[in-house]
Amino acid sequence: MLLSAYCQGVFPMAHEDGRIYWYDPDPRAIIPLDRFHVSRSLERTIRQQRFEIRLNTAFTAVVQACAAPAPGREETWINDDILQAYTRLHLLGFAHSVEAWQADELVGGLYGVAIGGFFAGESMFSHVPDSSKVALAFLVAQLRQQEFRLLDTQFMTEHLRRFGAVEIPADEYRRLLNRAILTHTVFV
Repeated sequence: MLLSAYCQGVFPMAHEDGRIYWYDPDPRAIIPLDRFHVSRSLERTIRQQRFEIRLNTAFTAVVQACAAPAPGREETWINDDILQAYTRLHLLGFAHSVEAWQADELVGGLYGVAIGGFFAGESMFSHVPDSSKVALAFLVAQLRQQEFRLLDTQFMTEHLRRFGAVEIPADEYRRLLNRAILTHTVFV
């Protein structure tokens, strides 16, 4: 059901009452892969190799960290049902994590769903400054290298806007989505 929903541009979020609701925002936020913006300070952090980036080695831990309360975000949309559903997608090869490690400790990262040349970024977390930003930059580089066509961020935030995220109308998003899911590539 989740894969079908993503192919139609719909995604789930849990509410405080524990129920899961389906979303299809209009406008939709995306990061155009060819216009991803990395600030000078982030470029410097990446060059300094402060973080070891790993893929899919701690998927459940990443989702749990994304679900954990943080200052200014006491509640999240990730409940146990969401965790179980995305863990199943991970085991099936559709959900992936990009992890930032320091001294063998998971300090930041993100996770999302890949179908064809489409990647839906679901959530990110950071316990060390810039760790999730470096993970995002790595994700974009991977998506470019593997010829992905669409990075969906679902909703616009000021944080994502700094990286070049834009909002597009739902009909344009659907056109991009339909082309992307038909692209033959695999997230590695």
